[in-house]
Amino acid sequence: MSEYRERFRAVRHAFGAFRRRIRQRQQQLGGVRRGVGRQIYRQTARLAGEERVSSWVSTYQEYRERLRSFIHQYIDPDAWYYPYVKHGLKWSLIAVLALGFYVFTLNYNFLYLTGEMPSVEELKNPKLNQSSEIYSQDGVMIGKFYAENRTPIKYENIPKQLINALVATEDARFYEHGGVDLRAIGRVVFSFGGEGGGSTITQQLAKNLFKTRRKTTSGILTRIPFVRKVIYKSKEWLMALKLERNFTKEEIITYYFNTVDFGSNAFGLKTAARTFFNKVPDSLNVQEGAVLVGLQKATTSYNPLRNPKRSKERRNVVLGQMAKYKYLTKNQADSISTLPLLTDYTPENPYSGPASYLKNAVQDYVKKWGEENGYDLYTDGLRIITTVDSRMQKYAEEATSDKMKQLQRTFDNHWRGRNPWTDEDGNELPGFIDSVAKRTERYKTLSRRFMPLYPDSIMYYMKNVKYKMRVFSWTSKRGYDSTEMTPYDSIAYYKHFLQSGMVAMDPHNGYIRAWVGGLDYDYFKYDHVKQGKRQPGSTFKPFVYTTAIDDSLVNLSPCDRIEDRPFRKEFINAKGEEDVWEPRNSTGYYTYSNMTLRRALARSVNSITAQLTDRVTPERVAAYAHRMGIKSPLAAVPSIGLGSSDVSLYELVGAYCTFINDGEAIEPLIVQRIEDRDGNVIETFTAKTKRAISPESAFLMRYMLQGGLQESGGTSQSLWSFDLFKNRNEMGGKTGTTSNNSDGWFVGVSEKLVVGAWVGGDDRSIHFRSTDLGEGAKTALPLVGRFLEKVYADPKFKNLQGPFAKPAFTITKNYLNCGPNGDESEEVSDSTATDLGDSTLIQTPVQEPTVPPDTTGNPE
Repeated sequence: MSEYRERFRAVRHAFGAFRRRIRQRQQQLGGVRRGVGRQIYRQTARLAGEERVSSWVSTYQEYRERLRSFIHQYIDPDAWYYPYVKHGLKWSLIAVLALGFYVFTLNYNFLYLTGEMPSVEELKNPKLNQSSEIYSQDGVMIGKFYAENRTPIKYENIPKQLINALVATEDARFYEHGGVDLRAIGRVVFSFGGEGGGSTITQQLAKNLFKTRRKTTSGILTRIPFVRKVIYKSKEWLMALKLERNFTKEEIITYYFNTVDFGSNAFGLKTAARTFFNKVPDSLNVQEGAVLVGLQKATTSYNPLRNPKRSKERRNVVLGQMAKYKYLTKNQADSISTLPLLTDYTPENPYSGPASYLKNAVQDYVKKWGEENGYDLYTDGLRIITTVDSRMQKYAEEATSDKMKQLQRTFDNHWRGRNPWTDEDGNELPGFIDSVAKRTERYKTLSRRFMPLYPDSIMYYMKNVKYKMRVFSWTSKRGYDSTEMTPYDSIAYYKHFLQSGMVAMDPHNGYIRAWVGGLDYDYFKYDHVKQGKRQPGSTFKPFVYTTAIDDSLVNLSPCDRIEDRPFRKEFINAKGEEDVWEPRNSTGYYTYSNMTLRRALARSVNSITAQLTDRVTPERVAAYAHRMGIKSPLAAVPSIGLGSSDVSLYELVGAYCTFINDGEAIEPLIVQRIEDRDGNVIETFTAKTKRAISPESAFLMRYMLQGGLQESGGTSQSLWSFDLFKNRNEMGGKTGTTSNNSDGWFVGVSEKLVVGAWVGGDDRSIHFRSTDLGEGAKTALPLVGRFLEKVYADPKFKNLQGPFAKPAFTITKNYLNCGPNGDESEEVSDSTATDLGDSTLIQTPVQEPTVPPDTTGNPE
């Protein structure tokens, strides 16, 4: 027994020595603290004053003594456990203060340590990234723009079983906790993560809604890996608590389903239901809802398209959870679990559907407007009402498809056994595909990979290695063929296609009614309405005649006559050298007759246009064309009147509207108004107008354009073969064909619509060899005719037909009774007369031609 007493005394002595050393250390630290405290006291007294600081210290000491007295009422200060209780309370208070400081730091990003947190206002009015939608003027949605493809849904449209599936799987105590489920967290901690996650639906919403893990919200401490995870998780908890205070459970569920990412570029329940099942959310059945909820564990691993087996297994887990929490009976869950996994994948492409080419123009227009007015096209959920009519757009696309398919057959037969890229003499261009290949992205990618060490490898992969491709096809019912081709083969394949563009515009308000920029946007991204620019040929001639009629220095009328004779012009070209220009008529001869201006324009006589251009000067022609709406640079050369400078179909049609709009030039308009996500109108747009020519000149030019159909030999008379002239409908128009039939044009005008079309190859070297096949009257005019035929056949567009408006002013110039002339026999107008053609031989354009990008096939 004495041995144990000695051991106990030794232990007690050692413990006492340990306590004495601790007290000595505390006294030393206390001295240091007192020294530091005295320094703080002096500095504070110097700033705030001795009396005020003394008062603060006295108040602190008073409260400290009160607290000590209160504690001593319940705890004996001489008890052995007193020091432990004292230190426990002290450290608990320090922990509470530290936690408060930590929360303060999270909330206010103190010293930029933890990154920003959303404000109270942002919490109360959270903003979702919402896709902007494009509508036709008749209310049909034709496309979207988005950073995240999301269309919000209301709580009442969410199926109850889908909500039950989410709660059962992700947060069974959702309706019981206040944002953070401590029981679930404890379960995860004590099971070492084996009992599922502790993150609540509200926490997941906080992460989705405010992007707590984005780099843009990071602070100094979030650069430390483990600390970053703690901070982000703390933010989610804190925001979850705030969300629960500001929103009801129903609102939280709604926000959750609107923010969550389901994969496959589907954000929000409404988009996901359409993407995976081609349904609206309230039409989803239990198993489909379970598939979508199952995606929340991992959108790639459980994607029903990529991993159908794992998706089905996860679906059945969700069904099992629903049975566990009594949302389904066990028999129901077991029965549904045996059903096959069925999907109807319907992905949304912002450029799919009608008016694909128009969407690029709308995107550019609204992006620029948004930058000036503080809106984001891709996130603000704008509602963009365009000027396009969905029915007219449909007719335009159908007309283009119908006529281009026929024209392509003719083109293929015309070049059967030969390649269509040729020089002036009809010889195939050597190295043509090589030069095109070097402009492709595939070639540039290979160049970055193999240059400069292995240049031969580039050609090997371009010419010898085949890839699976999906290529455009007129002959396939699907519109494409799946095949294997080398990049070189695909380039050659696509270069055999004729391209086209067509646009229709209301001349009185500038509204674009239809816009077809090419054959198929999925395979040909280049827009031939606004992006492409080519020589307009004879469709530019009306600007010469407008100058001659409107310019007071010339002041001609439709009845004035000019002799059809050879024309020669010496001039200084762009290189500063002397040059000679001698245009020829498309007929190959001159009649030497005095033709009225109306008949000369109707027959598209080059010699008379050249003489007129020389008389009014090329500079004045360029000035009038710019005044009427041509934006492209125009070289003031003798051949300007025959269309030697590149212009776009978009600006050409817009300029022709001046003739119908009483001489007022009007800018084409593609957006009618923009609304916010709540349907409030933000801005309404109207077309800009300006006086370009006099109303009388506009009326006379409209009458001149009618001559293309009414005058003997008019180049637009093919329009009579279409069913367009009911209800006393009147029309005019002008065809155009450039050298070697590289470009075919036609612009048709009526009182309510101006419609233009272009047809040609991707490159100028691709064309028909015969004017009889390649002139604008045979290529572009049929597109316009077929389109208008479809539009006029629709009873809803009956108001678009009718005669031209009669002038409300006096016409001072003679235009009706031109009278006979000895040099030209009077001919009766013959609508069935054979077109004389309008092919134009012009000099090389001064500016570089617009070159479209080359398509080498779309991988499957």
